[in-house]
Amino acid sequence: MADFTRTGVLAEPLDLPTPETPLQEVWRVFRKDKLALASLGVLLLLLVVAVAGKVVTEWIIVMNPETVRLPEKFKPPLSSASADLLLEADLPPFGVYLLGTDELGRDVFARMLQGAFVSLSIGFIAVGISVLIGVILGGLAGFYGSVTLGFISIDTLIMRFTDIMLCFPTFFLILTVVALLPPSIYNIMIVIGLTSWMGTARFVRAEFLALREQDFVVAAQALGLPAWRIIFYHMVPNAIAPVLVSATIGVASAILTESALSFLGFGVQPPYATWGNILADGKDFIFDAPWLFFIPGFAIFTVVLAFNLVGEALREALNPKLRRR
Repeated sequence: MADFTRTGVLAEPLDLPTPETPLQEVWRVFRKDKLALASLGVLLLLLVVAVAGKVVTEWIIVMNPETVRLPEKFKPPLSSASADLLLEADLPPFGVYLLGTDELGRDVFARMLQGAFVSLSIGFIAVGISVLIGVILGGLAGFYGSVTLGFISIDTLIMRFTDIMLCFPTFFLILTVVALLPPSIYNIMIVIGLTSWMGTARFVRAEFLALREQDFVVAAQALGLPAWRIIFYHMVPNAIAPVLVSATIGVASAILTESALSFLGFGVQPPYATWGNILADGKDFIFDAPWLFFIPGFAIFTVVLAFNLVGEALREALNPKLRRR
């Protein structure tokens, strides 16, 4: 029983547990999914490998992914370099090809490192562009939905434009635009970003339609706060949960799209190595050198699966109903 003083006040304060912050609640729910937690570890490892690969392939000569060594072509993984070439300056460290070589004797490990950085860069930047466009258009449609421009409301105008964009098969639209533009890694990023914002816009609009009727938004409007401040300081932070989930899955979709474009020859062009064009180069030697086909294919499969698993776990962790469990 608690020990009271004569004044009726507790002699010692109660040792109450510290309430969880929203971020701690999300992490508590997220870490229950062991598969998603392992996928997050894979993605963090991939990020470290991609950044390290960028440094290694640019500053260490022996790891240059563009170096051609015709006598060393079609070396299997974990194979040693030829004895008469071990003293050459352009051989890999310790004279071992970790992932083998391709038809030109280029080190597949070095090319996979460079491809990891290029693929992740395209994924993150393309998703950043699509999220920015989606948040702006979805926010305008949700916040100014009842405002009319002549005979049509802003909400109707933006949503009908979104529906028109959704009518086009996204991959073939990207393929058409890329075929008309000069091949460039920056064009790939921009085109993928400009053609994948529709889902984010729909999510943000739905959240804004619900949030604009909340008391804190009505109070902010009554205080005379400008619309941009209400949108970016009060509404966007409360609508970011579905956007974060959509962005996580969008990175996987962007990497898959870039790989498909590079596989077809419309993506990132040589001398840059991406997982897609490594896969394309290896398809002609699937029986003679199967590692050229299966290594990049397995890498694409693993990364896309990991992003999807993390996105699904985030969707559950950011759901308030599931957080109460």
